[in-house]
Order: sequence, then C-alpha cells, then structure tokens
Amino acid sequence: MRYRRAFTPGATLFFTVVTHDRRPILESAQAVDLLRAAFRSVRQSRPFHIDAMVVLPDHLHCVWTLPPEAADFATRWRLIKTWFTKHCPAALRAPQDATRAARQEQAVWQHRYWEHRVRDEEDYARHVDYIHYNPVKHGWAASPALWPYSSFHRHVAAGIYPPDWGHAAPPHHEGIGHE
Repeated sequence: MRYRRAFTPGATLFFTVVTHDRRPILESAQAVDLLRAAFRSVRQSRPFHIDAMVVLPDHLHCVWTLPPEAADFATRWRLIKTWFTKHCPAALRAPQDATRAARQEQAVWQHRYWEHRVRDEEDYARHVDYIHYNPVKHGWAASPALWPYSSFHRHVAAGIYPPDWGHAAPPHHEGIGHE
C-alpha cells in the first residue's frame, strides 16, 4: 500500500518530525542553531510561516501556514532534513543500516513524519498549546517558559499567553498524541 498525503494550497498544518531511532541529536544549542539555519535556508526559496514550534532532543513539533499558492510541504521537509544532514557534524549521524547505505542516505531523521491539516480555530489553538506544553509533558522543563527552544516566548511577548501559562496544570489535548 502506498501512503498518499493530502496537499491543500495555503493550508495550516501540524507536524511531528522525529530523529532516527529517537537519538537525542537536537539536545545542544549548536544543533538547534543548525536546525534554525536549515529552516531559514529553505524558507528563502520555498516560503512558509512558522506559527508555533518546539524542538526537543529527539523530535520537534510545529505548525506551519503555507502561502496561498503553495501546497508542497513534503518538499520543504525533505529540503530541511537534507540541509541539516549535510551540515551537521558526523557525530550526529548514526551508523547506516544496509537499506540506508544502498540508498546513500544518512541516518539522522526518521523517513516519515506525521502531519495533520488544521481544521479550524479550535483545532489550531489545541495544537499550538500541545506544542508549547510538550517540554513539560516529556519532563524537560517544569513550565513552557523554562524551555529555550520554543516559540512560546514569542507568543508571550505577543500577549497570546501569560508568562506562567502551563505551569500549574497541563492543558487539555484530546486527540493529539503523535509522539
């Protein structure tokens, strides 16, 4: 069976992208900076807006909004992963298995990723909350404000969240669990 993705011009989408074998290759500030550079490079030629994002040591979540004429998020992800892989230190690459070696691929990212087209404002808010609470959910921070690799800080500055949001009790995220 062949998996087919739905492409909608101008869509807003939620993504989960995971490292190969859940290796914590994104745990250093240098690795996160390299990932940021990959995003900047790809956005120059294939624009999209990052509405919300969090980077954890072994995976990331984000919400993107594509330009009205654009629907091809798959190429954008391929280019981001490729750029990061080409520029990352060799120590971040896992040994290749036979399949990856035959295809001349590096073992940095899982082949697939999970995407969900955001349906409405409520769905959007639920996914953005999920992204920002994720470091707390996984035990990396006591509150979203304490995790440095997140758009949470940008959302606080814009007045969308109070600085102490998510500290006392987790927000409700029914139906979101793509880890």
